[in-house]
Amino acid sequence: MAKLVRKRKANGLVSEGNTTPGPAKRSKPSEHHSFESIRASRYKSINEKPQLNTTPLDVFVWGSGSMCELGLGPDAKTKEVKRPRLNPFLGKEDVRIVDFAVGGMHVLALDKDNNVWSWGTNDSAVLGRETTQTGDKGLKDMDADDDDDDEDGDLNEFESTPGKVEGLPKDVKIVKLAASDNLSVVLLENGHVWAWGTFRNNEGILGFSKSVKIQRTPVKIDVLEDIVSIVAGKDHILALDSKGWVYAWGNGQQYQLGRKILERSLMSSLEPRSFSLKNIKFIGSGEFHSFAITKDGKVLSWGLNQYGQCGIDMNIDDGAVVTKPTEIKELTGKNIVYITGGEHHSLAVSADGEVYTFGRYDMKEIGIEKDKLPIDNCITDDNGNVRCLPKPTKITTLPPIKTVTCGSHHSLAITKDGFVYSWGFADTYAVGLGNLDDDVEKPTRIDNTATKEHDIEIIGCGGQFSVSAGIKIEDEEKIEKRLDFIEEFEEEH
Repeated sequence: MAKLVRKRKANGLVSEGNTTPGPAKRSKPSEHHSFESIRASRYKSINEKPQLNTTPLDVFVWGSGSMCELGLGPDAKTKEVKRPRLNPFLGKEDVRIVDFAVGGMHVLALDKDNNVWSWGTNDSAVLGRETTQTGDKGLKDMDADDDDDDEDGDLNEFESTPGKVEGLPKDVKIVKLAASDNLSVVLLENGHVWAWGTFRNNEGILGFSKSVKIQRTPVKIDVLEDIVSIVAGKDHILALDSKGWVYAWGNGQQYQLGRKILERSLMSSLEPRSFSLKNIKFIGSGEFHSFAITKDGKVLSWGLNQYGQCGIDMNIDDGAVVTKPTEIKELTGKNIVYITGGEHHSLAVSADGEVYTFGRYDMKEIGIEKDKLPIDNCITDDNGNVRCLPKPTKITTLPPIKTVTCGSHHSLAITKDGFVYSWGFADTYAVGLGNLDDDVEKPTRIDNTATKEHDIEIIGCGGQFSVSAGIKIEDEEKIEKRLDFIEEFEEEH
């Protein structure tokens, strides 16, 4: 996601990319589309259409928002929020949010009336709307002082304030959102995919398509049909269709597309293309690596693996990659239903709420305390310090979890009762635990006034910020019971 800048001395915050050779030039999009359609017709559907949440949620944001990521308006004091804060723009009667997706430095949010709202940095046109104009196109804070000239510098009003994305279909429901560092994607109820923005690689802007460098307004991706899920990495996208086929496009320099990318045919990676994966029920993504879960429960991964973030214990070194979808043997038989990743770490969740972690350790991304690490499964550096844990390992200090999310170097998990735990890189306040001197080793419950009585349903992490959304619990007895349960668990663990 977004590049991190540590306030104190730190080492190794630069992502090690690796440009690699790849495929021969492809056929024309229309021919490819025809071939895919014919092939797909031979297979039965195994995946159902996604069900959209329809209950309006309160949205909370926290972390570092110097690039307008928090959506709290232009006031300079909104650049740093150390604990979850209710976003006042997204709780109004005509802007009730039911879902969201978090990119590296921007957020997409869907409201109950099928409108998509966006905020954050708009350098790559990821907001899907104009942010340089004057006039009131966003949700301007009526109490803001227009004459405020904070010496720290106010933010761009139209990037820092949620505004409606322009040009999306009005007659078809949106059921899912995805956001990379430089691209925004929406999935419609009819299985069509729309997108805008661009992709970047090690050399800079790669482009949106073969003919478009930066797509400034939403457009339909014509070669995709019958899609049921979309997920985003740092600069690549995966899509899953109802037949269980996976499509990938964007930057493929680290094999995250599941295929080689030759320099001479680099632009072919901007066209969605299926590969060897079939009978897939779930897709997930890290920043430079990807995941899939098959119909029979096998967990596969591929892409950048220099910290073991693919869960494959092979050739763990700078620039190491897993070149094709490979089974994560350590997750076999664990009934994994969800898997995702950050820049150098990954998390998997089982059907009964167990969380397995693997990848980089030095910023405490994996959520296991040093004295509890399975040291025989760890890889150390030349000085004997733990570098990474490539073997998926259960986090024993978490209660049953319903979902997890990864930022570049921090993570969040929601318990079955709607509490949020966080761990990892702490300097940007993205863990939501206030001022801290050190990174957070073990999952720690976010306990603050704003979210204390909320059942959190959705979470998301950006490069240096986080977002959650939930429903306020009105039943006092329920509030007390869930608090008693979680405090008892924490005392025992």
